[in-house]
Amino acid sequence: MKLITVGFLLVCIGFLIILAGIFSMAYQAWKTGGMEKPEVRGGGIIMIGPIPIIFGTDAAALRILMILAIVLMVIAAILFLLPLRMS
Repeated sequence: MKLITVGFLLVCIGFLIILAGIFSMAYQAWKTGGMEKPEVRGGGIIMIGPIPIIFGTDAAALRILMILAIVLMVIAAILFLLPLRMS
């Protein structure tokens, strides 16, 4: 599989994850009828090269973000080493 194809697939998977999040939020709002005040949780990852900087509002969000950071670092390492393996 060409590297461009892998990149395109990763972008498409990213869009699908974003769409799944949007649909999940819409379903939760529809399910509760908008009566409950939603609890705001969140966080983020800033990847500077292979080094992640993780921030968040609670332990559950940080745990999910740490797993995501590890997955992103593994994907980055694979994509970095893939051309060396093919030559």
